[in-house]
Amino acid sequence: MIYNYLLIALRSLAEHKIRSLLAMLGVFFGTFAITGVVHVSSALEKQAAIEAAKLGPNLMVILAGQPTFRRGGTLRYGGVTTTFKLEDYEAVMKNNPYVKNGTPFVSNTDTVKYRQKNITTQVIAGNADYDVVRATPVAIGKFFTKEEVTERAKVCILGFDIAQRLFSSQELAMGKIVQIGLTNLRVIGVMPMRGRDLSGTNQDEQLFVPLTTYMRRMSNQDWVTGVCLTLFKNAPEELAKQTCLQIMRRQHGVTDPKEDDFLVVTAKDVSKLQTQALKLVWILGVMSSSISFTIGAMGILSIMILLVQTRKLEIGIRRAIGARRSAIILQFLFEASLLSGIGGTLGAICAVATVTVVYYFHSLPFVYKPLFILVTSFGSGILGILAGAYPAWKASRVNVLQVLRNH
Repeated sequence: MIYNYLLIALRSLAEHKIRSLLAMLGVFFGTFAITGVVHVSSALEKQAAIEAAKLGPNLMVILAGQPTFRRGGTLRYGGVTTTFKLEDYEAVMKNNPYVKNGTPFVSNTDTVKYRQKNITTQVIAGNADYDVVRATPVAIGKFFTKEEVTERAKVCILGFDIAQRLFSSQELAMGKIVQIGLTNLRVIGVMPMRGRDLSGTNQDEQLFVPLTTYMRRMSNQDWVTGVCLTLFKNAPEELAKQTCLQIMRRQHGVTDPKEDDFLVVTAKDVSKLQTQALKLVWILGVMSSSISFTIGAMGILSIMILLVQTRKLEIGIRRAIGARRSAIILQFLFEASLLSGIGGTLGAICAVATVTVVYYFHSLPFVYKPLFILVTSFGSGILGILAGAYPAWKASRVNVLQVLRNH
């Protein structure tokens, strides 16, 4: 019986190709939109989790000034603040029981030179355990040691892209002398390829130097950009953050939180902003797909009503030879669900193909949800049944005698 229903349905759709195609389009675009949005949002969420891990385990950062967040979670600095001292870092380390490890750091944009090549880079100056706190192990060579920090050694570690652009090879960079301002630095390590972090910084275009080397030899400054902290495992993050705020306010003599000249932020804070942005995208995607599904349902309803009108003779003959009303209803419901199901399935397939291209060109994790795809395709068929219910009922109520008499 199902085979007969299928043959009749395919014949009917073939006879009205343009109408059938137009009826499918609404469901196609609805399924395409919702499948695409869900997959891309899931990939971005996974990417955010990966990038949060790159920032370092249980990481908390205290930044000088009041940086703000752009849309998407990237950081924007309003200007240079010189009120963050090493004494602040020492106070936090001494008085915050939730902090396991930490390192002050200075971040600045400068130009690194090698022979005739000049490249603008972000210079990061930190202590010997910066690579541990920020989970940034070198790929080639080594990170600078405590002795090199104490001795203000003129050494540096290059980001992956910096090494590639200056020397055409990470291996060839080892031992070379590069110049920043008037300071010559010997390359002792090269970082692996890391991409952008949650703050929007390209980590492959960074250059690392000992904090003392930068503050005494390169810039002669007594202030830092901030502090990177590692919390103990299972430490209450919010309580640790509030403790840092209290310590910093006491250090800077701040009584009104609105006057804070620093910012305490965690990787989860940045990730939360990105998640909120993704939720907005998801909501907009659901709204657009809902509109498309509604249009698709109306299209299927319209074409099925039209089919009932054009196939009254067929319905009359089938009823005259013994077909029950339930068989007529099932036939038209089957056709409506087939029409909608084909549109939905094609939409899901095209969406998967499209997001695969997006994943590839935007270096996103390849996240797929087979169960969601199946449910969406099945749901498209259900939508067709709902849209075809009235036309099917109307087909079953055709007056057999009147139809046969008129033909």
